[in-house]
Formats: sequence, C-alpha cells, structure tokens
Amino acid sequence: MTSQSDEPEASAPVAEKSSAEGLNGRELWDEVRVEPVEIALPGSVGLTLRAYRKVSELTPTEIEAEEDDLFDARKRAALDEDGEEGIIVDEEYEALLSDDDDADAKSGDETSEKSEGSDAADETEEAKAQPDDEEVPMFLSHKGRLLAFKNAESLVSFIRSGAPHDLAQLDTWGDLAERVQSSDIDPLPEERYELDLVVENLRGGHDTWDLPLLIAAGEVARDLGYALRLKPVILALSPGSPLDDLDESLRAAQTGGMGGFFGRRRLKKIGAQQASLGWRSVIGKISAAVDWRD
Repeated sequence: MTSQSDEPEASAPVAEKSSAEGLNGRELWDEVRVEPVEIALPGSVGLTLRAYRKVSELTPTEIEAEEDDLFDARKRAALDEDGEEGIIVDEEYEALLSDDDDADAKSGDETSEKSEGSDAADETEEAKAQPDDEEVPMFLSHKGRLLAFKNAESLVSFIRSGAPHDLAQLDTWGDLAERVQSSDIDPLPEERYELDLVVENLRGGHDTWDLPLLIAAGEVARDLGYALRLKPVILALSPGSPLDDLDESLRAAQTGGMGGFFGRRRLKKIGAQQASLGWRSVIGKISAAVDWRD
C-alpha cells in the first residue's frame, strides 16, 4: 500500500521538470529577442542565430567600403529601382532577359521625358513612406560572413567563447551567452530554410513549385542579403525585379480565392528557366559568404 502511493509522488516531479525544461529554451529566445535558425545550402546545413532590431540600434557588419553602401541606403529610403541592369546578377540570366529589355527600350524612350519631371516627387514621397527607424535583420556574422555551425554544441561553444561577431552588440547578448544550452538550439519549423532545394524545385516547372518553400527562401535570402550587405542579392530581390515579381505571384497564389487564382495565372507567365537561373545566382552569392564552423 505504501509503495503504491509513493510511485506517483516520485514520478510527478520528473514530469514537471521535463515540462519546465521544454519551456526554458523558447522562453530564453523570446526574452533575448534572438532566434536560432537552420539554413540548408548546397553541400551543407548550418545552424546560426538571427535577431531583428531597429536600424538605429545596430552597427552594420564590416565589409570593404563601397561607393553605394546599401545599409545606409536602406536607412534613407527604399532602393532606387532605376536601371534594370542592376537587378541582373548572372550572365546567363542576363542573356535570357536581354530580348525583353530591347523590346522595352523603345517604349521607355518615348515616355522618359514625361517621367523625368515626376521622378523627384515620387522619390520624395517614397522616402516619406519609408519608416525612419524600421526593424532590420542581423545574423551571427563577422566582417560580412555568416557564421554557420554543423551542430548545436559547436554553436553554443562559440557563443560562450567571447569571439568577435556582429550580435555581440545586442544588449541581451550577455544574458544569452550565460544561459544558453545545446538543448535550446532547436529552430522552429518556420525558421528552417531549404535553399538547397530552390533551384531544383523551380526547374521542375510551374505545376511542381513548392510555394511555402520558395516564399520562405525569399524571406531569408532578403534578410541575409541585407545583414551581410550582399549588394547583388539585395538588387536581385529588390522591388520590381524578376525574382520579386515571382515572390509576389507566389504569395498571391498561396492566398487562395480570387487572389490565388490571379496569382497562379501570373506564375504561369514566369519562365521556370529564368527563375531558376536567377535563384541559382542568389544562392551562389549567399553560399560564398558563409563561414562554415564544425
């Protein structure tokens, strides 16, 4: 009789402890406003960290000086959409688009004089619409390179090491470094990105396109382009670019209803080869900016 009553009492604390441990990891990330992410690229899968903060709170990652610093440009206004050639990041991709560019040139010349007078006013309105201090992404990176780790243990070891990186500037970093455990490095499903599958999926044709996969890839690629200051990636995904048009169509198609119907119609007009070539170049630029750690 005594042993029967003791067994439930002994097991209850174990269950409570397990439940508490399950909550601690997520509570930690919520408190420090940082999140673990998993990014699969051709050849490897890595774990890293991402945070969103206001522009005024962050110092951008160090890179070689450029004439047009896109980090500062994002602060001032949205990227200028003038000059389609700046969007193209792959020679083969450029060749595919050249025929369309030639056709557009004639009509563009006829309307350029009319549009010049309104450009300045449009840019002013665009600058006003841009948030003065919007939230932007920052990754566990250093000098323009993403630090990606093959397992949770190596990531935690780095976090505790005191080595230099861009997230060290966060006011919550000390708390994170002190509290994080390997068991906490468990990205949510929506924070796992499969960039390694994008090109193959696009090549399969419109009927096989995985909308959630491609939309998520666009989100993380934009974040990486901005945080690592990868100008070709930012331009390739900038408003009005072919890959941005693809992204908008994918999102419309996913909504369902009439919006989804028109989104699917728009997708049918986007060339699978053109899209795959554009994404291949973007993923190549991102892959080249990764510092893999064991």
